[in-house]
Amino acid sequence: MKRQSMNDTTQSMITNTEFLVRRSSMGVVTISINRPTRKNAVTTAGWGVLLDVLRGVNPLHDRVVVITGEGSDFCAGNDLGTDKTDPERQPLNDMRVVGEAVLALHKQPLPTVARVDGVAVGAGMNLALACDFVVSSDRARFSEIFVKRGLSIDCGGSWILPRLVGLRRAKQLTMLGHIINAQTAYEFGLLYKLVPADELDLVVDALVRELCSGPPIALALSKSLLSNSFDVTLPQALEDEGRAQAINAATADAREAARAFLEKRDPKFQGR
Repeated sequence: MKRQSMNDTTQSMITNTEFLVRRSSMGVVTISINRPTRKNAVTTAGWGVLLDVLRGVNPLHDRVVVITGEGSDFCAGNDLGTDKTDPERQPLNDMRVVGEAVLALHKQPLPTVARVDGVAVGAGMNLALACDFVVSSDRARFSEIFVKRGLSIDCGGSWILPRLVGLRRAKQLTMLGHIINAQTAYEFGLLYKLVPADELDLVVDALVRELCSGPPIALALSKSLLSNSFDVTLPQALEDEGRAQAINAATADAREAARAFLEKRDPKFQGR
């Protein structure tokens, strides 16, 4: 199992057959897909578990969500090999559960970080891209592999990928289904950082600590403004920004930031 130094002071752990969920005293929620023998491919039932976990994140106590995989891989997407569903079951219902889990991740007010090693393909690639930050090892591999399986893109990929790389490149990645290495993914703008595999945990830890030290309310508001930016006009965005700043101005964190500036020290934000 990988070293997870952010969990050295773990307060609690929720374990099931498909996911490990750790909560640290710093407020870091680490969600780890726990199927390493299947390259962490997620079963139909597993998406429902992920949905429940994401809904259980509490912004009053938690600060950052990290998604990763046990073993040497991030996620090989949906498990098409061992996940046998009832032949009379409507596949659209299963895909709606996947959609609800992805939507819960996109709407998560806390900063989200994908820690990627090994394969991140199909739904696994798009699960990583749904996070705010993707930190990848140099041995990771990415692919919108759906076309190779006779399938169309899912897990929110048709929405997020064009926004990250543009429509033409999104079509190329999706319609060809080629596997790209981590360096290419970084050059395409899909990654926040690309690091040697033996430095992956250190870099993720440093990023998580920085995010944990930020003002939770302001971070959540900024994230919401950016996430909504493609759906609103500039006048509406300006109005929304004004409302957000009015909320920020009334917080104890804003007053703490002002005091810290005058006292020439780093602020200590409490999320109030």
